[in-house]
Amino acid sequence: MVNEVCFKNIDKDKAWKLDVYQSTGGYNVLKKILQEKTDPATIIDELKTSVLRGRGGAGFPTGLKWSFMRRDDPGQKYIVCNSDEGEPGTCKDRDILRYNPHALIEGMIIAGYTIGASVGYNYIRGEFWQPYERCEEAIEEARAAGLLGKNIFGSGFDFELHSHLGAGAYICGEETALLESIEGKKGQPRFKPPFPASYGLYGKPTTINNTESLASVPEILSRGGQWFLDIGKPNNGGSKLFSVSGHVNKPGNFEVPMGMPFSELLEMAGGVRHGRRLKAVIPGGSSVPILPGEIMMDTNMDYDSITEAGSLLGSGAVIIMDDLTCMVSVLANLSHFYMSESCGQCTPCREGTGWLSRVVHRIEHGEGRMEDLDMLFDVAVKMGGNYYEREGGRTICALGDAASMPVLSFLKHFRKEFEYHIEHKKCMVARY
Repeated sequence: MVNEVCFKNIDKDKAWKLDVYQSTGGYNVLKKILQEKTDPATIIDELKTSVLRGRGGAGFPTGLKWSFMRRDDPGQKYIVCNSDEGEPGTCKDRDILRYNPHALIEGMIIAGYTIGASVGYNYIRGEFWQPYERCEEAIEEARAAGLLGKNIFGSGFDFELHSHLGAGAYICGEETALLESIEGKKGQPRFKPPFPASYGLYGKPTTINNTESLASVPEILSRGGQWFLDIGKPNNGGSKLFSVSGHVNKPGNFEVPMGMPFSELLEMAGGVRHGRRLKAVIPGGSSVPILPGEIMMDTNMDYDSITEAGSLLGSGAVIIMDDLTCMVSVLANLSHFYMSESCGQCTPCREGTGWLSRVVHRIEHGEGRMEDLDMLFDVAVKMGGNYYEREGGRTICALGDAASMPVLSFLKHFRKEFEYHIEHKKCMVARY
């Protein structure tokens, strides 16, 4: 493991406290930036050098995103942190909030300075009560120490930060639905354009980043963009937090270099439990295409390698399945989840997610027909496009794509298992 960025102090007693964070250089970068009045363009260039790509799932370059904000335009601007973390299998951001909240706070203040925002919001999933309390405690520590509020470090720069609890809706992980939620409205995605950089929170220019992305910023600026890039590989800079769950002996969060072979990450997680054979892996959260175990064993953990293998790195949630796993049952569970979490705004998603769930459920319970498989494929493509042919979705946000990609990938790699279910009205694998 690396544990040099987001989990830098995780082995220390009360790692979430201000004095622990400052003992390893915490807030020194912020102090230097504010006292020297560093040119924001210099900060953005350093982030571009680091090739820090958005850790929430999309993988968009952070430095490039910050450059979209027209800093010198008059009026209020906002920096928003997406700590909703609703993607099934993902449990990394809550550990940043729990054990290293000051890295996030410092990262958000630096982001505010860089884009010209004086107010930040950290949108936290409602179920994350202990992480929320830790963040609130850290914010009060920072404010009492003069690190938040008016005239920080005597620089003339003001910045205020607020935590905002959501209500546990998956759709609010989508950035514009998140903004609607903060404003007190129903969490539904907005049409784009306009994009948040021009029309965001309360109609003002807004930049939105993931927790891991923002918490990485202080260490990158402290040690240099090239240092961060060199941890990983070209176009895939730095370390990455992977949440490994499922059929492994030691599930947990691991901060490792981008580009690490999957086989090494699996070994760090203790290998497949009970000594079983690896059957399949979802490498980036439940919304990305599943890959057979033999493909994953020859794949590295970075954006480009996993895309080449036929899936997406996503949020870094690695879900392991052994050879006793029923693929029909797994897809039925996933399809039911996306049906439940669709906001209902778009007809293809509102109707399509229910259709997919009902058909897969029928197959799982021995009531399927062979023509159902072509129907599943057709509905998934009409909802979210065909991922394997790089077709885009048909909905305002990516939830339609998220619901369709698992269906397309399960049928691509495990179609025979679905056919067996239909023909024999039972599962072809033994159950636990």
